Amino acid sequence: MSGLRYVYAVCHPYESPLQRQLSGVAGAPPKRLTHHGLVAVVSTVPEHEFTEEALRANLEDLDWLTATARAHQQVIDALTAVTTPLPLRMATVFRDDSGVRSMIEAREEELRRVLDRLAGRVEWGVKVYVERPPESSAEAEGAARPAAKPVSGRDYLRRRRDQTRAHDDVWQRASEFSERLHGTLAAFAEDSRLHAPQNSAVSGATGQNVLNAAYLVSRADSEEFVELVDREKDDVPGIRVELTGPWAAYSFAGEFAEDPGVES
Repeated sequence: MSGLRYVYAVCHPYESPLQRQLSGVAGAPPKRLTHHGLVAVVSTVPEHEFTEEALRANLEDLDWLTATARAHQQVIDALTAVTTPLPLRMATVFRDDSGVRSMIEAREEELRRVLDRLAGRVEWGVKVYVERPPESSAEAEGAARPAAKPVSGRDYLRRRRDQTRAHDDVWQRASEFSERLHGTLAAFAEDSRLHAPQNSAVSGATGQNVLNAAYLVSRADSEEFVELVDREKDDVPGIRVELTGPWAAYSFAGEFAEDPGVES
């Protein structure tokens, strides 16, 4: 293959083929590169987009970044359906096949250790959000009617105080619920990670994120894990639980899935 080598993941050898029409980053289909009994899943990408200098500029381009992340994830998802991949950080690029082989040789012991730990396991994500407390019927009625006159300063401050107290109450219940939920799920899972709460302005999700956690669960136990999340969900108004997955175990891949970069 000519061009640079984009590496999506490293896996133990697997038999099932990937989807025939699967395309990767920059449109090229992913291929297997086998070395020392491990498989690197790679594709060819154009040098003018993936040199170190070009990457610095492209990573600031939201459209380019979105398209690349989507194509990268598409390949990882396809791999997750047929094996247990060790996903590498987005935009891990080598000069040629020999660079990929050298990486495998240099990190073979660590790659095998992580792959053995992740074998037969997937990642599930659980988020808890605090949503805006529902308006009372009196408030809704008042909002529907045009204000006849401004309220007094005292009335305004009382209303703001009541709203703050209502929000604080929901936030407290959500925090306590999240702590209980995480304890239950972490005890069931083989491993867990607590991530920083997501900013709704960035994620686009409604409400304030209280819990943002990942759980490493065996495929065989995944159905039971999903049922456990459903059972533990609380019906308290203003609190929402979101379950996502199953994913490749990004949160448990260690430094292999960190920030993007280019290697020689």
